[in-house]
Amino acid sequence: QVQLVESGGGLVQAGGSLRLSCAVSGRTFNFYTMGWFRQAPEKEREFVAAIMWNGPSTDYADSVKGRFTVSRDNAKNTVYLQMNSLKPEDTALYYCAANWMGRIRKTSTEYDYWGQGTQVTVSS
Repeated sequence: QVQLVESGGGLVQAGGSLRLSCAVSGRTFNFYTMGWFRQAPEKEREFVAAIMWNGPSTDYADSVKGRFTVSRDNAKNTVYLQMNSLKPEDTALYYCAANWMGRIRKTSTEYDYWGQGTQVTVSS
């Protein structure tokens, strides 16, 4: 069983930065494509960013391109989401997700495992 635990959320002013982490249990982390999603109150869960299991390929939602960076440290079984120039509309519960040896997916139903989420609140 794979378990994902997010951390690093919090309250930040607009223009500020946060770095989210997602620690993944198990010895096969490097075979998982990792995604970040977010869900604001009364809105659908939406794709934010993802990083391939077998290389540096990444993809981002248009709304975060140039502000967010996804990375992974396979030695630490951890994926990160560096968020800069935060805006109030980035406020949401952020989830990480794992997809076994898959291509980058932007649909939440295509991920196999999920964390419990970490809250990000950006004040104006």
